[in-house]
Amino acid sequence: MAIAVTSTFTDAFVILGAAGLVIPAFATLRLNPVVGFILIGMLVGPQGLGGLAGDVTWLHWLTISDPPTVALFGEIGIVLLMFTIGLELSFQRLYAMRRLIFGLGSVQLCGSAAAITGVVAVATETSQALIVGLALSLSSTAIVLPILTAEKSLGKGPGRTSFAILLFQDLALIPLLLGVSIVSGGTGSGHLLPFALKGIAAIAGLMLAGRFLLRPALRRAARTKSPEMFLAATLLIVIGSAAITAAAGLSLVVGALLAGLIVADTEFSRQVDATIAPFKGLLLGVFLISVGIGLDLRRLADDPLAYVAATLALVALKSGLVWPLMQLFTRRRARMARAALMLGPSGEMSLIVLAAAASANLLSTDISAPAQLVTALGMTALPLLARLGSVYEARRLHAGPHDIPPAPEVRRVVLVGYGRVGRLVGGMLERHGVPYLAIDTDADEVARHRLQGRAVHFGDARNIELIRHLDLGRARALVVTMDNPDLAARVVRLARADHPDLQIIARARDARHAAELYRAGVSDAVPETIESSLQLSEAVLVDIGVPMGPVIASIHEKRAELRSQIQALVPGLDAPPTLGRRRLRDSKLAVTR
Repeated sequence: MAIAVTSTFTDAFVILGAAGLVIPAFATLRLNPVVGFILIGMLVGPQGLGGLAGDVTWLHWLTISDPPTVALFGEIGIVLLMFTIGLELSFQRLYAMRRLIFGLGSVQLCGSAAAITGVVAVATETSQALIVGLALSLSSTAIVLPILTAEKSLGKGPGRTSFAILLFQDLALIPLLLGVSIVSGGTGSGHLLPFALKGIAAIAGLMLAGRFLLRPALRRAARTKSPEMFLAATLLIVIGSAAITAAAGLSLVVGALLAGLIVADTEFSRQVDATIAPFKGLLLGVFLISVGIGLDLRRLADDPLAYVAATLALVALKSGLVWPLMQLFTRRRARMARAALMLGPSGEMSLIVLAAAASANLLSTDISAPAQLVTALGMTALPLLARLGSVYEARRLHAGPHDIPPAPEVRRVVLVGYGRVGRLVGGMLERHGVPYLAIDTDADEVARHRLQGRAVHFGDARNIELIRHLDLGRARALVVTMDNPDLAARVVRLARADHPDLQIIARARDARHAAELYRAGVSDAVPETIESSLQLSEAVLVDIGVPMGPVIASIHEKRAELRSQIQALVPGLDAPPTLGRRRLRDSKLAVTR
């Protein structure tokens, strides 16, 4: 028993050490963490330092001694990854991007699969070649999307096109895994029809349960105001959905992806995504470590040039196919080379399909092991390919007269807090035709406003991940209306750290709270005590007969004066022309007119 506990703790030590120490080092070197996890798995596995642990005792603390257990936790990471992908695949988003997703995505997948199958069929039977072709035609969502997000290019031409292709590939994973499950579970025993009916019944049951039970369950958890209860409910939905499809003989990830699709159309999608983000990242890292552990390094060492050549050939084949397709569907002749290169390597979804097919005895080890090696090498080289694409486009490609500029993106105002103040701000934004997205912690109020057609989501601003999931990089402004001073300052501080140019307007209780918000980085703080005093002064002056024009001008002047006094309380505050000064200028123009 002691030995098992020791091995468990040493494996946990290695994994947490990789996540907490080694991966930040990779980030410093501008290497993707996904690559780092795979390399660490190769290093600490039985074919790396683990092979020496029997002779060098202290290496036991730096290696993985129980790969099957690590792989089990890695499966949970993939389940959470597929669930979050489902959250991105809301039915509304699928409809809005249907031409790129189902048109370009399907042509790319079918074309790549056919080309790869034709090449692999030279060395093996057609059925195995088809599985390998379909698997390797998938790209790496886990690496490409973070790169595009960090560059703030996900909503632009090449980034949006890449995103559409990746979305279709993620959707295609469902029929691919269903096919593997049906073939492996049905044909051998002669019970294909009952097996298929069981799978269909499981999927239909999940859809019905999601339609009628999911939202009430999440709303009940949200009413508790307990992050732990909401986390428990979220994990229950993910793991329960995966277990249902697994019990029907299908893959775990099928249930997780379906659960994500269902949750995506509810008001809880953003909070759910933020809640499981830390677990998903760590457990996905465990999966990638298990991938590195499982790679046959001896096979790679026997003929490294052949595997490097195969990886380059795969990238050239897929990129050479997707590049003209992207130009054809978007009518853009430039700025697509880098996106095509990033979609060239296979990705983590390829590893899932290959592993599922190998475990179902549909692929021999002589075929699955080389395919996994080529996939891992491609994922490792993906950040380098992205840099090469950037250099190529910077030197060779320039926007020409044939380029069609991307459609202007809709930039929303984000409201954190949709109580009494937030609803009033939202109403004024609606009156002036300004789109907005609001979050609030009152699940019942959120449901009521969503029935009225307003873009309100459930969300707890205490969750740092939620703020990072609000897409503030494309927001016109952030409005913080919460009445909790500490929480408001925390939200402002976090938003300002990630988005130095974002316009942030916050509600303050009084002058002291306003000064604290300016220290946190707010663009404009509105103290309730001062505003109520100014409104009362305006009413008094107008009621006793003072002309409206001078009253309004004097009120704005006083507001600007008080704002300057508050900002003066913050040492070193570099205060550019604020919203208040612009309002004062506009009000003076209105009075003179």
